[in-house]
Parts: sequence; C-alpha cells; structure tokens
Amino acid sequence: MIMWVFFTRLVIYILGMSGNSGTGSPPAALLRALKVLLRPLVRGLMAHGLSFPQLSDLLKQIYVDVANRELSEAGEPQTQSRISLATGVHRKDVKRLSGSSDDAPSARASSLGSRIVGVWAGSPDYADPDGHPVPLPRRNDDAGVPTFESLVRSVSTDLRARAILDEWLRLGVVHIDSDDRVCLNADAFVPRAGFDESAHFFGRNLRDHVAASTENLFAEEPRHMERAVFYDALTPKSVVRLESLARKLGNEALLKVNREALRLADEDAGDANAARRMTFGVYFYETRDVDTPTVEDGDE
Repeated sequence: MIMWVFFTRLVIYILGMSGNSGTGSPPAALLRALKVLLRPLVRGLMAHGLSFPQLSDLLKQIYVDVANRELSEAGEPQTQSRISLATGVHRKDVKRLSGSSDDAPSARASSLGSRIVGVWAGSPDYADPDGHPVPLPRRNDDAGVPTFESLVRSVSTDLRARAILDEWLRLGVVHIDSDDRVCLNADAFVPRAGFDESAHFFGRNLRDHVAASTENLFAEEPRHMERAVFYDALTPKSVVRLESLARKLGNEALLKVNREALRLADEDAGDANAARRMTFGVYFYETRDVDTPTVEDGDE
C-alpha cells in the first residue's frame, strides 16, 4: 500500500518522541510541520476518493506494524498491551491488525522498467560519447549491434521486448522516430500516463525523501543530503525560466549519478557487503504564494 511507505518513518519518529517525553506528547513544532506536510497529501487523497475513515484505519495498521518492528528490534516484548500503550491504538484493533498482510500490488514490473531505463541512460553500450541515450533499432540480426531488444534482454530474459515497447509507448516513456528507432524521451523517469506506475513512484520517492528528512530531524548532524532552494514574489515568466533551468540541470545530474551507480553496481556484483541501496532525486514545484502556507502559518 502506497501510504505505508510514506508514513513509516514519520510514525517511527513520532513514536520515539512520544516515548521519550514525559507527557507522551510530541513537540508542537513537529505537529505544525506535519500540518504543512500533510495538506497537499490530503488534497490528493480526497481527489482519489480516500476518506478519513479509510485513512484512519490504514494509519492504525501502520502504527501497529511499526511498533511491532521497533519493539522486536529493541528486544522488548511484543504484547498487545505493550503495542497499544506505545501507539494509542485500542487493544482490539491491535489484535485485529497484528500480522495483517500488506496487500500492495507487486512493484516488480515498475522496478524492472526502471532498471531498463537506467541501463539505457547509463551504459556506454547504449549512449553517445556525451553520455546521452542513443536511439535504438527495434531489433537487428547483426551480432554486437545494440538494439532495443538486446537492451531489454540485458536486464531480464523473462520480458518480451515488444510488450515493454508497447507499454512504454502508451506511457510516453519512448517514441518512434522517422527511422523506426526507439527513442528514450527526456522525461522518461516520470511517465505521462499509467496510474499504477505513477502511484508506485509516488510511494517510493516520497518514502525516501521523507525518510531522509525525518532521520535528519533527530540526528546530531544531518546524515543525508536534503536541501532545497526556495524563493517567493516571482513573476510567472521568472518561474518558467527557473523551471527550465532546474529541468536541464536536474536531468544532467540524474544521468550522471545513474551512470556512475550502474558502473558501481556492476563492480559490486558478488560482493558480500553489497547490501545497501540509495536514492537520489530532484524536484521543482511552483504555486501561488497564498497556496503555500509556511510551517509558522500552517495551522490556520
């Protein structure tokens, strides 16, 4: 479920702050920040028909699951009473929700698709001298000539290149040029269509962004790179110029990091210590000033 990955780190932090404070109340500054953080999320949930009772029940499940994991890692008893005390969730709900399965759909297809894009955008076999993904023939009988079919096969032999191509054409990840070659679109990291795929990355990307920010909240020194540039009182023309610059620099950064990550992943293959994962992302957001409450006025 998408919301699980978004809230898990926040729940861990809130539980930790409640457990460490004498009153069991989280800091007021955190509550103000949460109001600002959750406002656009709630707008999106309402737009897709997720009601408060549904969200409330989902949050109960997350609290119970996170408490179970935290108590287990701390070597403390995972009794229903202990979980209820730590989370504020009633014991009958703890009993009902404990051990419930995550009914999220498999993300395998989206993950494999990302891997294919990553190889295309990062491997010298499929890039020009400047590191940009080259257009690929659909298939070619000449051995050693890179094609879209060989690209897909380099990631998984279980996938049919034609099926991937048809789906990517639908999503706007690729297009076919006048020479009948498959071309990777500049914004291929963000498909234009396909709710399931967009929802998968919605959860995955926000999970890691929230995790980095949340862990930095209670770290003695910031552990993760998590920075932003923000300006107000700009004209629409200025915002368009800044967005164009951000897209250009952002895509360049993504391509460079992806290329190095792909090289290192190949180098680390088979290493017993290769058990870490990383995420690097960029975003640009603009709106009217009145629609963006600050942390200070977010409780209005």
